Amino acid sequence: MDHLDRARQLLAGHPVVDGHNDLPWALREQVGYDLDARDISRDQTGTLHTDIPRLRAGGVGAQFWSVYVAPHLAGDDAVSATLEQIDVVGEMLARYPDDLRRALTADDMEKARAEGRIASLMGAEGGHSINNSLATLRALHTLGVRYMTLTHNDNTDWADSATDSPRVGGLSEFGREVVREMNRVGMLVDLSHVAATTMRDALATSVAPVIFSHSSARAVCDHPRNIPDDVLRMLAANGGVAMATFVPKFVLPAAVEWTLAADRNMREHGLHHLDTTPAAMRIHADFEAVNPRPMATVATIADHLDHMREIAGIDHIGVGGDYDGTAFLPQGLEDVSGYPHLIAELLTRGWSETDLAKLTWQNAVRVLRDAEAVSRDLSARVGPSHATIDELDGPAN
Repeated sequence: MDHLDRARQLLAGHPVVDGHNDLPWALREQVGYDLDARDISRDQTGTLHTDIPRLRAGGVGAQFWSVYVAPHLAGDDAVSATLEQIDVVGEMLARYPDDLRRALTADDMEKARAEGRIASLMGAEGGHSINNSLATLRALHTLGVRYMTLTHNDNTDWADSATDSPRVGGLSEFGREVVREMNRVGMLVDLSHVAATTMRDALATSVAPVIFSHSSARAVCDHPRNIPDDVLRMLAANGGVAMATFVPKFVLPAAVEWTLAADRNMREHGLHHLDTTPAAMRIHADFEAVNPRPMATVATIADHLDHMREIAGIDHIGVGGDYDGTAFLPQGLEDVSGYPHLIAELLTRGWSETDLAKLTWQNAVRVLRDAEAVSRDLSARVGPSHATIDELDGPAN
């Protein structure tokens, strides 16, 4: 049996838990949430990275659907847009019940696997989604959101982003209260996108395991979106999981400078650099025709996973591809069907099937289960926090 056949066999028993997929935002941007126009029960190659046939082919058994909203949506607009994202995930679950199963707990994930369905969880990408309100945070949890990324590309009022100028030096006191309330309700603290100072503050504050839903190793590719080694060591002590992402500009050093130039080109054409609509992709294609793009490969991602395993340990790593949230992907991982190629590459590097089962399924399920246990303990002893940002951080300037 060759490595690819072994990979598919392994994934049949221990499928991938993918930490981050932006399909809901892609549906918003492309078709205004019209699922008739993007029927994901059929192959959507050419328009999306994700559909059910390719999820099946890729051995994906659980998916955290990102209910991301863009940082330019602020205040009440951000909250409303997040609710719209949650709503479309609900529509997907209702429309494809034979393939997708709502999952709110680790037990739900295991039940979905036993039924041969894809466990569907939600993660809110960016603390702007709660509009500085702990009650809104709790409402998102009630609606099924099981992690929140503390920032996206811009700072929030209470947390510094990896890709913005520092504002509070990590987490403010209200930011720490957000982390504590997430621990209490059982929502995973996601540290992808945040500044290293924010990572360290959150790890010092959280009494539950945290995650990085889609971040790779800074020692392998020196990009602020990646995780420094000291933080990977802190993560192991915390019991959390870092889920390697596939975005070339975060994983391949040669792609960093190219991406800066490509982003400038997009802005010069009046487009946001994260735009993945067909018109934006044509602009990208024209730029790439003149400026060939450095290509990440399956081996690039394996290099990150090798390093993350060495520093954090096998019990603290996973995968979060960021499909439908990026314009470019590595060769061999062009869409969600590519996971067997990554597992095959790791097999060639001597990873055991026991280790691979932890990477794909067991670590992510365990971290959610552990967060649930912390929540049961805290919620039995501590009531909901009604603190405000003004009370804890002082009035905004």
